[in-house]
Amino acid sequence: MKRISILAAICLLSLKGLQGADNIQLGVNPNLFYVLAAINAAGYDEGIQLPDNNPLRQQLRDYLAKQRIEVLPKLRAFYSKHEQRNGVQDLSQYISYALSVTGPPDFSWSTRDVDVPPDAMALADFTPLLIDFYQQAHLDQLWERAKPAYEKEMVKYHSPLLAMTTNVDAYLRSPSGGYLGRKFLVYIDLLGAPEIVQTRNYGDSAFIIVTPSEQPRTFDIRHAYLFFQIDPIVIKYGVVLDEKRSILDYVRNAPMEENFKNDLVLLSDESLIKAIESRLDKDPAEVDRAARQGFVLTPFFSEQLPVFEKQEQGMRYYFEEMVKAIDLRREDTRIAGIRFDAAPLVRLGKQVTVEAPPPKLSPSGATLEKAEDLYLKRNLDPAKDLYLKSLEQTGSAAEHAQAWYGLARIAVLQNQPDAAVKLFEKTLGASPDGQTKAWTLVYLARLARAAGDPERAAKFYQDALSVSGASEMALKAAQTELKNTSKN
Repeated sequence: MKRISILAAICLLSLKGLQGADNIQLGVNPNLFYVLAAINAAGYDEGIQLPDNNPLRQQLRDYLAKQRIEVLPKLRAFYSKHEQRNGVQDLSQYISYALSVTGPPDFSWSTRDVDVPPDAMALADFTPLLIDFYQQAHLDQLWERAKPAYEKEMVKYHSPLLAMTTNVDAYLRSPSGGYLGRKFLVYIDLLGAPEIVQTRNYGDSAFIIVTPSEQPRTFDIRHAYLFFQIDPIVIKYGVVLDEKRSILDYVRNAPMEENFKNDLVLLSDESLIKAIESRLDKDPAEVDRAARQGFVLTPFFSEQLPVFEKQEQGMRYYFEEMVKAIDLRREDTRIAGIRFDAAPLVRLGKQVTVEAPPPKLSPSGATLEKAEDLYLKRNLDPAKDLYLKSLEQTGSAAEHAQAWYGLARIAVLQNQPDAAVKLFEKTLGASPDGQTKAWTLVYLARLARAAGDPERAAKFYQDALSVSGASEMALKAAQTELKNTSKN
C-alpha cells in the first residue's frame, strides 16, 4: 500500500513505494514559477484567452504589469529574440532551462555545462536577466502567495496519479521502486498555456510538466509512466532487438517523429506501450490506430500480452520471451499490409516536439506517395502513370530518382529486363538517396546474374555495400547474394 507524505519545503506530495521508496513524486518546481513569471511579463501570451487557464496566471500578469521593473525592457528584447515557431516550442525551451538551474539567487547550472540540454544552454544569457527580475519583482514573495493555488491543483491530481501508478505497476508486476535511483516527477505548472503536457528524461529522472486543464491529463501522464517503467527493460534487450532491425525499413513513410524511424528500441518501447494501453483501456481499436501511425510492432505485442497476463513473471523478465518470439518473416508480411495514416494523431494534451516538423511534400513527392501505394498493391499500370507524372512535376533530384526507381521495379515485375536496366541506370544518374541507390545496385546485380554475367553482378553488389545511408535490408541482401554469386 502506497503512503502519502508532504514535503513542505518544495510543496512536494510524495507517493511512497515499497519500504518508503521515494521515486514517484507529484509537486511543484519553484524554478518553473520564477522562469514562467518572467516570460509572461516579457511577452509570452500563448493561450492567454483560453478558458482553462488557471486564474493565477492572469492575476500574476496584471500585478507585474503595474510594477516598475527596470530589467523588463531587456527581458522583452531577449524573449522576442528567442521566440520559436509556435507557443509549445517557445514554452519548451524555458521549461528545459528551469529544470537545468539551481534556482535563486544565482540560477547557475545544476550540472556540468556539457550535460546541460542544448535548448537550455541556448538561453544562457537569460540568467543575468532572470536574477535581476527575481530581485526587482520580489518573486520570492509572489511564490509564497501563489503556493495555495498550486496545492489546490495538486489535490486534483493526487488521487488519479496514485491510482494510475498502482494500476500500471500491478499490470507489469513491476514495483515502482524496482530501479534504484530513478525518479518519476510530475510538476504542476499554472503559468503556461493550458492543456499542455511536456516530458523530459534527464539522467535517471523523468520530469512530466502539466499545465492547467479542466480534467487531469491522466492519459498523458500514464503514457510517460509506462515509458519510465518499460524503457530500461527494452534497453536491456537492445542487442537482441537489433537483430530485427530490418523492421525499420518499413516505417520510413510513417507519420511519426524521425527518432522512432531510426531506433528500434524506441519503436519497440512505444509499440509495447500502445499495446498495453489498449489492454488497460479495453480498446482493441487502439492497436490498429497505433500501427497506422507507424508503431508497427503494436499488433505483435498485442498478441503477446494475453500470454503474459496468464503467467507469473514480471515484464522485466518476460520481455525476453517476447523478443525471441518476433518472427521477421511473419512481421514483414503483416507490416507490408499496413496503410499508414497521412498525418500524426493529435491529442488534446499537446506533446512537445523537439524535432522540427517534416517539410511539406513537393508536388512530385505527393504524387510519389500515391504511386508507391499503388505499386505495393500491385496496381502497376496506374502506378506507372503516377511515377511518370511525378517526373514532370516540381521536386527534388532524390524524388525524381525515386520515380525512375519505381518505373524500373515495374519493368522487373513485367518481365522487361532490358527496360529495367535502363531505368535503374536512370535512377543512379538522378542523385538518389542512400536507400534507393543501394537497392538499385542490388537490382542491377540480380539482372546481371540473370543475364549470365556474374562478374558484373559482383561489382554491383560490392558497390551497394559501400553506399552511405543504405538500409540494413539492402546491405544484407547484397552480402548474401554476393556470397552466392562467388560460390557459383
